[in-house]
Amino acid sequence: MNLKPSLVAVLGMAAGLIATAAPRPNIIFILVDDLGYGDVGVFNQNQRRDSGNRSLPWFSTPALDRMAETGARFTHHYVAAPVCVSSRSSLIQGVTQGHANVRDNQFDKAIDSNHTIASVLRTAGYATAAIGKWGLQGDKDAPAPNWPAHPLNRGFDYYYGYIRHVDGHEHYPKESLYFEEKARTRGPIVVWENRTDVTAPLDKCYTADLWTARAKKWITEQHDADAGKPFFLYLAYDTPHAVLELPTQAYPAGGGRSGGMQWLGTPGHAITTASGKPDSWIDPECANATYDDDHDPSTAEKHWPDVDQRYATSVRRIDNGIGDLLQLLKDLGIDRNTLVVFCSDNGPSIESYLPEPYSPQFFGGFGPFDGIKRDCWEGGMRTPAIVHWPAGIKPGQIFANPSATYDWLPTFADLAGLPPPARCDGISLVPLLTGKGKLSSRKALYFEYTNPTSRTPDFPEFEPAHRDRKRGQMQAVRVGDYIAVRYDIKKPDDDFEIYNVVTDPKEAHNLARDPAFAAHQNEFKALALQSRRPEASAPRPYDSEPVPAVHAPGSLRSGLSQRSFEGSFPWVPSFAGMRSQRKSTAANLQIDRTGIAKASGLLFTGYLNVPDDGEYTITLNTDTGAVMRLHDATVIDADFGYTSGTTRSATIRLKAGLHPVRLAYRTKPGAQAALDVRWSGPGFSLQPIPASALSHAAYE
Repeated sequence: MNLKPSLVAVLGMAAGLIATAAPRPNIIFILVDDLGYGDVGVFNQNQRRDSGNRSLPWFSTPALDRMAETGARFTHHYVAAPVCVSSRSSLIQGVTQGHANVRDNQFDKAIDSNHTIASVLRTAGYATAAIGKWGLQGDKDAPAPNWPAHPLNRGFDYYYGYIRHVDGHEHYPKESLYFEEKARTRGPIVVWENRTDVTAPLDKCYTADLWTARAKKWITEQHDADAGKPFFLYLAYDTPHAVLELPTQAYPAGGGRSGGMQWLGTPGHAITTASGKPDSWIDPECANATYDDDHDPSTAEKHWPDVDQRYATSVRRIDNGIGDLLQLLKDLGIDRNTLVVFCSDNGPSIESYLPEPYSPQFFGGFGPFDGIKRDCWEGGMRTPAIVHWPAGIKPGQIFANPSATYDWLPTFADLAGLPPPARCDGISLVPLLTGKGKLSSRKALYFEYTNPTSRTPDFPEFEPAHRDRKRGQMQAVRVGDYIAVRYDIKKPDDDFEIYNVVTDPKEAHNLARDPAFAAHQNEFKALALQSRRPEASAPRPYDSEPVPAVHAPGSLRSGLSQRSFEGSFPWVPSFAGMRSQRKSTAANLQIDRTGIAKASGLLFTGYLNVPDDGEYTITLNTDTGAVMRLHDATVIDADFGYTSGTTRSATIRLKAGLHPVRLAYRTKPGAQAALDVRWSGPGFSLQPIPASALSHAAYE
């Protein structure tokens, strides 16, 4: 499989990697913009159709439904934040919004120079491409096309699409039908191929069609050039977002290699549908649809409003494209071992650039939940997710396990035969997908987001307590069946509302009012502080609150548990689920050796015993790399781009008591193996952490 020699020792070591995973699967991740949980047939539209209630309009998504029937769907799948830029930053880097550098509404901010889905898979020998919307380039730091966080600088071999976030609001790059004023003030809308402006020939190119055609071209060329090389494609549609423009004509007949949408490359006629009139064609299923608008069967039904015909047409066009892509995989003979993931970047929106306003109420886009885009209610963060992988997934499955988009990076690393970077917050979903192996445990899913001036819509479908609710600073933590949510946070000790979202998906019954949940309130408050690190550009009311300690889990032993792993690791691995070669006790976090013969890694786990409440500074200096966590918060990341012998430091406020510590370390042959972790705190200066401050449970 043309593996690099340095990777051979690593492949096959990842936790949960299934025995039948060779050859490694191709991976396509499809992300759509502002599509609600309820906007997909198998998630909600089919139920509306089957209800027989003519006052409930519906549309079909046959390709996505087939994808779910032959694959699986996730019914409790979350995005990291209920807005596109933050959601995408966490997806690409495999971290929660408690660790991402792009949070809230920081459109066009440069995503961290760190591990990404693409860089991890490229290290594993995959060809990598991103097509469609980006918006994470850092446009204030450098002129086009030399943005610091251009996709080519974040692990992708190839890019084609809209770099700037604002360009993704227009679905015709040449005609700019609804966005001319903003285009004039912010510069022309540009489609980029790698670092070249390729907009000029793209007359009448509807972006959903354009991205599909270009994706098919890249997949075909990649397969024809090297059929044995696995590939990863991140296909990020900018529809059905806001402008709700229409295609030029019907989707071309057929599909796959010779039919459907094709890249023609002719100036002025770049793709199959680059003819006719832009923003003109409505899907016949939508154009002729009527509904019972007054809930009176005796009166004549009305045609759908234009804005709703547009929305449904836009979603069905994405569905056409996905069906076309799946047919291409069959034509190329690679469908069985290609994992295709589909999901949305956040809940449905009420944005419209048309004279007529749009509301997800018409189709029930928020599904069985309350909340929309920019809400931390379920409707804003729980999105439709479907996976298709005939070689690895039994058809027709429904996964109700809580999961999040930041799980996909460790999942893909696992499938590629590499352990995920220790920085990752997610877990591998491979055991869930395949039914083989054990799914790693985790404490919680964590979310944070702020929108200072907006409010939850006053929809009658929503619970009275949610309607017209000021958003402000929001935070949520999900543990098992329960989610804790708080809105408009003013101070660190503000209470959470607690809901069982399995039995109460609309979050109607606040369990925090029940005295039996008083202890749970404190647990959620502690988890919220233990799962994140402050980001200076996105301040929170709880940033300075000391992180609570935990109770001792029975008897403790002095020192930390130390596990040793042999292997040539390309980064500091998480070691989750991996078998260690040796287990011992480390009295401290100091290593000083002249050199080593084998590449290896160490995992230290246990507790840091903090003597007093206060502010602590922790420093780390090592040879090759290390990542340190307290609780679930990454305190020091000395991995990607780390220079040997450089000191990394972090300051954190801690409550007195026990704080779980996890430190992953790697070194390589010939390195001056070294690890030096120190701390300072109230009443003492910087010094090695003493043995008296380190302990581990007897069973570790």
